[in-house]
Amino acid sequence: MNSQTIPLLGFAAWSGAGKTTLLTRLLPVLRASGLQVALIKHAHHDFDVDQPGKDSYELRKAGAGQVLVASSRRLALMVENPEGQEVKPVLADLVRKLDPRRTDLILVEGFKREPIPKIEIHRPGLGKPLLCVDDPHIIAVATDRPESVPEGTRVLPLDEVRVLAAFIGEHFGLPGLSADA
Repeated sequence: MNSQTIPLLGFAAWSGAGKTTLLTRLLPVLRASGLQVALIKHAHHDFDVDQPGKDSYELRKAGAGQVLVASSRRLALMVENPEGQEVKPVLADLVRKLDPRRTDLILVEGFKREPIPKIEIHRPGLGKPLLCVDDPHIIAVATDRPESVPEGTRVLPLDEVRVLAAFIGEHFGLPGLSADA
């Protein structure tokens, strides 16, 4: 499967709505159906996955612009943007970095302004407005208060990950996903 045909699904929400929590519950259900799932997460702040004292960290800090660490169990690529330059991540570029031979579905956390199919996570208790009102790419809203979603918008139960997985399977024509599984 090439990266042009791999389904791409975003999860959009205001901070604190529980995107990561939902995804950590949804991913095992998707994996259990036999899907190979990749995830791209947008970080808004400076972050580091490397640790001081590790060889890869020391080599990167010494000036390597790209450090690829590989073992028989995992692979990590760290790329430094030029000193003093902030380079906004481009979703299409990030998707191309994934191995399409090992990916049936790409989930995207963040990148809420991208024109890709998205499920909005909405918790009215946070006091934030619905994103689906202004975003035609939102295909459904997962919420704990269905009455808060405008009529005509697909509503999914936020706490029923099997229902969400079945919806994803139905929407993208992915086998093995049903609410009964």
